[in-house]
Formats: sequence, structure tokens, C-alpha cells
Amino acid sequence: MTRKLVSPGEAAANSNHISVETDEEFVRIGEMAKKYGVTLRTLRFYEDKGLLNPKRDGSTRLYTRRDKARLKLILLGRKVGFSLRDVKQMMDLYDPTGSNTKQLRLALDKSEKQLARLQKQRALIDEAISDLSNSMAIVRQMLAERAAPQASAAG
Repeated sequence: MTRKLVSPGEAAANSNHISVETDEEFVRIGEMAKKYGVTLRTLRFYEDKGLLNPKRDGSTRLYTRRDKARLKLILLGRKVGFSLRDVKQMMDLYDPTGSNTKQLRLALDKSEKQLARLQKQRALIDEAISDLSNSMAIVRQMLAERAAPQASAAG
């Protein structure tokens, strides 16, 4: 269920726990987990690590547009192999009013290093695939040779 709070005054009248901007859209933890294909435990873990900071309405976690953007960045970072520490370090440098040059430089530096690691892993995987394919071809050949004499002996 998505909650759309129309005005700060209306929100204050309904709940003293949340101060909101006009038209702020909140998403509950279950919706957030479902939308991004993560578990509730994962979202709570990211919150514990300071990566996400949902609003609270009692014990209910309410995620903002900012939390959604941060979760997308976390998931992208994890997908390409960054540690959560690296992801947090890059995200924490974000300044909505600044040029974010330091953040962008750090992201580029970490990305270049990670790309080099991934390319090295790819080369090792390509080599392993080639070795395995060659071994399988040899085994197939051996099986074919052993099956051929049996076929001719039976004939």
C-alpha cells in the first residue's frame, strides 16, 4: 500500500510521528522489498548499516523517494561487486546542493578498479571454460572410441 500525504498540516493532524514535505510518497517495508526483489531482513540490515534511513510511524518503516534511489544504488553497487562499505562511502559524499565532484571522482576511481578486477575474473573464467570444454571433448572422444569396438563386435 502506498501512502500519499497531501500536506504537512494534514499529516500533522493525522500523526505526530512524521513530518513530511508536500506530496511526499511513502512506501512500507513489504512493498519496498517486493518492488526491488530483496528481503525484509535485507532492508533492515541496510538500515542498521546506515545505508537507508526510513521514516518511522511507530514501528512502521516508511521509505521515501530518497530511500528508493539509495536502494537502487546499493543494489547496483552489489551487482557489480562493490562492498557495502564502498557503496556507503560513495553515497555519503552526496550533497544535494553541491557539485559532488569529490563523490564523482571517488565513484569513478572505485569503478575503474572494480572494472579491472572484473575483467581479470572474466579472463580467468574464460580460461576455465576453455579448459573444461577441451577436457569434455577428450572425454567424449574416449567414450566414442570405447563404444565403437563394442558396436562392431556386436555386428
